[in-house]
Amino acid sequence: METLRRATAHDARVVADLWLRSFAAALPTVSRAHTDDEVRAWFAAVVVPGCETWLAQTHDGRPVGVMALDGSDLDQLYLDPDHRGRGLGDRFADLAKERRPDGLDLWCFQVNEPALRFYARHGFDEVERTDGAGNEEREPDVHLRWRP
Repeated sequence: METLRRATAHDARVVADLWLRSFAAALPTVSRAHTDDEVRAWFAAVVVPGCETWLAQTHDGRPVGVMALDGSDLDQLYLDPDHRGRGLGDRFADLAKERRPDGLDLWCFQVNEPALRFYARHGFDEVERTDGAGNEEREPDVHLRWRP
């Protein structure tokens, strides 16, 4: 079973690379707004130090999942493509609810139907749909909310 732990500044590069692999696999039709190096810099300067960032690792230390909480926002939840469907996402969702017992909000691209089904199973309700004008990717998205 994977170990969940808080990410440190030392983890920023591997977390960003995990995010890049996962994004490419889960969202092949979504055009990213930033280069790989910009994503890595964002994780190092913003996500890891500024959010409550969690890392999932295999017993041999390989990173296989990342979750970032920013206030009441579930800002990032990405899994290594080879570790989807094994319960790791469920563990992250449970951890997010434990860490934010008053509720969570998140945004998900509309094309990410597996993620939308995942969040629905975890009690997230749709709040609104947009045409994507408000996000960097210009991709239609969905605002989801969980309240206990």
